[in-house]
Amino acid sequence: MAEDTNLSLDEFAPDEADASAPAPQVFEEKAATDLATVFDVPVSISAVLGRASLSVASLLQLGQGSVLTVSSYPNRTSVVQRGKWVLENILGTPPPPPPPDVPQLKPQASDGHKLTMREAMEEHRKNPACAGCHKLMDPIGLSLENFDAIGRWREADGGSTIDPSGTLWDGTDVKGPAGLRQAILSRPEQFARTTTEMLLTYALGRGLEYYDMPVVRAIVKDAGRRDYRFSSLVTGIVTSVPFQMRRIQE
Repeated sequence: MAEDTNLSLDEFAPDEADASAPAPQVFEEKAATDLATVFDVPVSISAVLGRASLSVASLLQLGQGSVLTVSSYPNRTSVVQRGKWVLENILGTPPPPPPPDVPQLKPQASDGHKLTMREAMEEHRKNPACAGCHKLMDPIGLSLENFDAIGRWREADGGSTIDPSGTLWDGTDVKGPAGLRQAILSRPEQFARTTTEMLLTYALGRGLEYYDMPVVRAIVKDAGRRDYRFSSLVTGIVTSVPFQMRRIQE
């Protein structure tokens, strides 16, 4: 899974990078081949090699195995964890903490038949204390159900055909990861803002405070004029006052 993430990050380079610089092809070809074996799909080596200047939208890789694995349980996927991960790390709108003593999902219906993940979540949402937060998380998590616990594609789970459709909190209908990605990218400034906040947090070595928010908004606004290119976010951060005037602890 680490190779999956490394290959994704290796695609990014500043606009001014030397395109003639050799890529570490031996590592990348082996990693790509290993990943193809794990996910049981053919791989085009040429598709993962090479470097280019990309927009922030290219960071939105909802099918990345490492992310799908850490947002799953060891033995099954988790609609809630995946929905929560997207809300926190992509949209920057974390859901409220769960109430105490949240009941476990019911594996079976009252008549004894095994519930699908969608049916189990629908049953869980009947609890008024749970319905509000799950309205935010569940449609996102269900749209990613075609990925199993380690990110392999599947059409069915436990003999039942997976239905990855749903309606987001704002009324947007989505179906599958492609539909979710399109819905998120319809508001590129939101994703760019969350990305900027995380990059700036890393660059400053501290959490962001209220007085950092004008800088974040300025960086995102400037990046918008440049099609939200990843390099424009990096440039905005390293030229910002908080970064250049940061304090070094003695």
